[in-house]
Amino acid sequence: MNYFAHALAFLDQPYLAVASGVPDMLVVVDRRVRLRSKHVLPFVHSADPVQAAVARGMLQHFRDDRVFHETPAFVELNLAFSAEIRDVLGGDSTMRPRFLAHLLVEVLLDAALAAEHPDLLAAYYRALDTVDADRLQQAVNRMAPRPTDRLAAMVRAVGRERFLYDYLEDVTLLVRLNQVMRRAGLEPLPSDFQASLDSMRRRTAARRDELLLWNAVQPVGWGGR
Repeated sequence: MNYFAHALAFLDQPYLAVASGVPDMLVVVDRRVRLRSKHVLPFVHSADPVQAAVARGMLQHFRDDRVFHETPAFVELNLAFSAEIRDVLGGDSTMRPRFLAHLLVEVLLDAALAAEHPDLLAAYYRALDTVDADRLQQAVNRMAPRPTDRLAAMVRAVGRERFLYDYLEDVTLLVRLNQVMRRAGLEPLPSDFQASLDSMRRRTAARRDELLLWNAVQPVGWGGR
């Protein structure tokens, strides 16, 4: 799952909603910080409401991803997209087709949800604007085996760039995909790859309920919302 799908059920709780994307933000800005459920669980009932919300959001992320990646819809779309991408890219035998297929199922699910619920996407960005990024980083550092000084800037950048809106159009989605390719050390996608996105977009949207299973975005058993 990606940022919006993780946060969708918790937009009335800004710190929880934003924290549900923190593990993915850390992958981008500070891979040294390797938080797991065992680090987060002791904090879900913290007396500090921000600390508890951040812990719950991160725990939700871990649970969401575990459920999401085991859904038949994800497995089937991932395999189909991998094969198609390999063919479109001239029989590419590197890890790029598999990496990109996984990424596309996630971001195209966010795109489908954003297209269906533009008001909720706006609410997600209001949540990002509401949280104190430094306070969120402090809460993460209390749980992390190794602290980071890069997360707060990433939270602000996610709020400022509004990149989830770019997933709604193929031309801007391709730009964002190539940013990820560069970060991952992979060859960028050619401009004609854009022609392949529409079919993948439609097939992902058609299976959005199967991908979410809706129970996957409901609260983890940490005592309710």
